[in-house]
Formats: sequence, structure tokens, C-alpha cells
Amino acid sequence: MTRTGILTNIQRCSTEDGPGIRTTAFLKGCPLNCVWCHNIETIDSNPRTVWHSEKCIGDKACIEACPEGALDLTTEGMVIDLRKCLVCGTCEEECPAGAIEIIGKTWEVDALVEELIRDKVFFDTSNGGVTISGGEPLLQHEFTKELASKLRVKGVHVALDTTGYASESVWRSILEHVDLVLLDLKQMDPEKHQEFVGIPLERVLENAKILTEVGMPVWVRTPIIPDHTDTRENIRAISKFIAQYMQTVERYDLLAFNKMCIEKYSLFGLEYPLKDYDMIEKEKMEVLAQLACEEGISNVTWSGMTKRDDNESELTRTNEVKTCG
Repeated sequence: MTRTGILTNIQRCSTEDGPGIRTTAFLKGCPLNCVWCHNIETIDSNPRTVWHSEKCIGDKACIEACPEGALDLTTEGMVIDLRKCLVCGTCEEECPAGAIEIIGKTWEVDALVEELIRDKVFFDTSNGGVTISGGEPLLQHEFTKELASKLRVKGVHVALDTTGYASESVWRSILEHVDLVLLDLKQMDPEKHQEFVGIPLERVLENAKILTEVGMPVWVRTPIIPDHTDTRENIRAISKFIAQYMQTVERYDLLAFNKMCIEKYSLFGLEYPLKDYDMIEKEKMEVLAQLACEEGISNVTWSGMTKRDDNESELTRTNEVKTCG
């Protein structure tokens, strides 16, 4: 039997998920519950039917086609009865405007490999490849392992974008089949990590140490979130850990907070918890990057949408690399 996995999206021509031009496969399901999560659609492992109000033309073909009568278009918008909905995709197929979407599609691994290597010419010319992301791809570890293995047989560079939260046995088995790990280290205070991220920190750090043991190239990434991860103490602590235990780290990325996920939350009838938080100032990102350099990190990158200063609300997109000497 061919192994299958559930994906939320395939993103082509990415330049932020590893070296070169990449195609990123987002797997569904995540054991974390980060307060600032930008990919809320990937948390639940199961597919979900959602309605895009801005696309709806009121055709009602989706309602007529639903075999379970799970849809109702009211003056307040589309009501989806999740108790009835089978997530069969009939409504999505019938909607002429693409207003109904099934988030979470099942892929056979061989079919996904063929889909991903359509972009191989871009990988080859840019030293790029495929990044397996999520959610947390380690939740679908057997599928992830087989996907990575078959991509590498095709000559594709494979990066694993992960939180590092898995058993040691699962972690080691996956590492045998990837070329690069993009590892999130978010918060080094164990109590705050549990509060903000929803899982124990210890397992993540133990797996991080294994990366050096097996000689795995690593990019460490920290989201800079106001009042959660943005303190000097936190960045110093992460940087010290990298310098002491992660000798195969090639770069350390600081990713500035943004609120571009608000519309995703509305799809699920939710409100983004950090919707009232302000953007990070450019000067603060520069200071945090410099702190990482001072702790012995040789290659620090910060990027994202930032405020220029206290008196200027215009946002600027920046990607700065510090070669620390």
C-alpha cells in the first residue's frame, strides 16, 4: 500500500525556506500551540472545510451539492455544520468562485514526489530544493521520511523545517534522509516555553544537540515576538546554546513579528491573540542581531516587516546578514 500524508499547501519559488529557489510542502498537524502561530490551518491534523467570504458570489451551488446538508448561507455568512460535514470536497468542486476550500488534502507519496520535482530545473540552477514544513512534519514522520528519501533519490536537496519536538528514535530516523534542518528555537526559559509554546523545552534542546553529533547542517530560526521572545536575555541564551552545543549551525535567523495571519484566523471563526501588538522596530532587530554576534555566532540574519522608528509607521521589508567577526 502506498503511504499517504495530509498537506495544507505546496508553495513554489520560495527563497526563505533554505538555500536557493525552493518548493515547500506544508504538512498538516502540529503538537505545539504557539500564541503567535501564523499557520493556524496546519495545527489540526484533520482536513477542514472553510469559507472565503470575499470570494463568495452567492451562487449556492455548494449548498445544493452537499450530500449531508452541512452548508447554509445566511445573512451573517456561510454556516458550516462541522458535525455533518464529511470534508468530502463536493462543495469545493461545485463552487464556481473558489469560495469553499478544503484545507488538508491527502497525497500519495509517489504522486507528491512527481509534483515537487516539476520544479527541479529551478532547484538545479539555484542550488535549491524541497523543504518539508508544517505544522510539524515529524507528526507524519513515516510519510516525511519516505518523501525525503525518494526526493533525494531523484537528486533533490531536502530541508526539514521543524520544531524538533519528537522522540529521539523518530528524530534520528528522519535525519538520515535530509540534507539540512531548519530548527526553531523560540524561548529558552522552560516555564515561558511551556506557557507560550505549549510543550516542554528539554526534548527540543536534546534533539538540537543530536544535530551536531550526526554532522547535520542547521539553520536556527527565532521568531521575534513582542513580550514573548524579544528580550535580550532570550536571544543571548539561545545564542550561547548554539555556540556551545550546535557546531554545525550555518546561520542564525531572527524573524520579525507581523500580523499577516489575521485573515487566516477569521476563516476558523477565531481572533488572532496578538492582533493589538505593534511591529518590531528596525533598531531593535539590529540590536538583537548584534547580541547574537557577541555570543559567538558567525552568521546572523534578520528579516521581516519592521517599523523604522517610534515616529514613523511605514513598514519596510528588510533582510540583513551580519558576518560577525
